[in-house]
Amino acid sequence: MNFVNSGICLYLSVATYWLTAKVDASWWYMGTLGSQVMCDNIPGLVNKQRQLCRQHPKVMQAIGGGMKDWIFECQHQFRSHRWNCNTTARDYSLFGRLPLRGSREVAFLYAISSAGVVYTLARACSQGELDSCSCDPTKKGSSWDEKGSFDWGGCSDHVEHAVRFSQTFVDAKDRKERDARALMNLHNNRAGRKAVKRFMTLECKCHGVSGSCSVRTCWLALADFRLTGDHLRRRYNSAVQVTVNQYGTGFTAAHTQFRHASKNDLVYLEDSPDYCIRDQESVKCVLSPAANRDPESVQLFSSCYTPTRVHEVSKCDT
Repeated sequence: MNFVNSGICLYLSVATYWLTAKVDASWWYMGTLGSQVMCDNIPGLVNKQRQLCRQHPKVMQAIGGGMKDWIFECQHQFRSHRWNCNTTARDYSLFGRLPLRGSREVAFLYAISSAGVVYTLARACSQGELDSCSCDPTKKGSSWDEKGSFDWGGCSDHVEHAVRFSQTFVDAKDRKERDARALMNLHNNRAGRKAVKRFMTLECKCHGVSGSCSVRTCWLALADFRLTGDHLRRRYNSAVQVTVNQYGTGFTAAHTQFRHASKNDLVYLEDSPDYCIRDQESVKCVLSPAANRDPESVQLFSSCYTPTRVHEVSKCDT
């Protein structure tokens, strides 16, 4: 009987938490479903996203299955950071209460996740995994680069299609809101998409007698996603703190000594929490202000700790 009562109390405690806590549910929850995405099982989708989910089930499966790649990249980039991009499978946001903040880390999350969708879809298109797209149809005929002329051939990754779909699906919720946080998310989503396009590479095959390369056949290919991750990590280090302008349509730097944010920059609204202070609400260790100002000035660790000053006296060599 006591066991049953304890179980009821535990259930009520968990239920109360989920009912009272403000949860930033989003399409990220697809990461817990993997490739078995069911549109009605994803909390937090707006009508536009749910509509796209039902219309393009294979695309949603690709996005869900590909989430492990950008999450892995996020965890790699922050492997020596107090916040190490850890996920919470039971949480609707996948990242606990962190997305509720407009912090520098959240700016990176939105950028890397948006980039991940573009990368996943562009690769899925060129590999023939989706009915709605294939190779980039615009890459045909002849063109030229610094080495001379070449003919388009092979299968170019259809990054433009992936960018358009990512913009329509990923941005849908924030385009509906249009407040300060929504503008921040939209800006960082775009920065992530631009990062993938930045590292598209032209790959070529030579044709000719004895390797003369008199004729080249070329195609555009996605670079390794690590390049995108490294680029966005550098953008994280130089992210710009902003405030919304008086018209509510864009940003101005939060401090006069800050530069204006470009379309390639990551932007954030508020300082990061101290990830070495226990967050009593989420029961997790949640960058100190000093580290936030200069992310590379200190060695950061993934687990929380209590700093202790130790005074040692030792005999000097004579």
